[in-house]
Amino acid sequence: MGDQDFGIAPSVMQRMAGEVKQLVEAGVQVAIVIGGGNIFRGMSLAAAGMDRTTGDHMGMLATVINSLAIQDALEQSGLKVRVMSALAIHQVCEDYIRRRAVRHLEKGRVLVFAAGTGNPYFTTDTAASLRAIEINAEVMIKATKVDGVYSADPKKDPAAVRYQRLSYDEIIQGNLAVMDTTAIVLCRDNHMPVLVYDMGKAGALLRIVSGENEGTIVHSGG
Repeated sequence: MGDQDFGIAPSVMQRMAGEVKQLVEAGVQVAIVIGGGNIFRGMSLAAAGMDRTTGDHMGMLATVINSLAIQDALEQSGLKVRVMSALAIHQVCEDYIRRRAVRHLEKGRVLVFAAGTGNPYFTTDTAASLRAIEINAEVMIKATKVDGVYSADPKKDPAAVRYQRLSYDEIIQGNLAVMDTTAIVLCRDNHMPVLVYDMGKAGALLRIVSGENEGTIVHSGG
């Protein structure tokens, strides 16, 4: 959204495309999962009385809109991109098929996974965890508005401290708002490390893959 109340900010798309291009040029295979909260939040309408399944399907379609937008921005930066959807929308993108996805990555294409898991009651966080595990990613990177996981909300508590490393169980037991519990448990049970970082920091993605101290790493060892 950028500074907008809703919708898609082209400047943010272009900036993120530039960050992803740096990774690809460094030889990193990249797959992206995008939410749809800037357009529609199914849970909000569900709380207001809409059928939850209907709301979640509407939210999945919102992620498809965002996926097509980031595909365009990435292609304009010179990258080869494929959008793969958990819902069948053949006119605009491919179906998600794991083996085909891995082949796209091997050919140097950036993947954008749309429509979450294709199932209601599962968040985009869970979809990202699932796809990361399925394609055997080395790390799942969670983009947020803060530069890691804090002991408290850093915007409200000036004494809040950033953790450099945490275990999955510490995230769950401390009720730290990183991702929903289903996503964290999925990563824990499949030993998928999660790195939480601030997507607003220029060059942060490249620093992460270069091994620099950026954000918070969540893994088995704490």
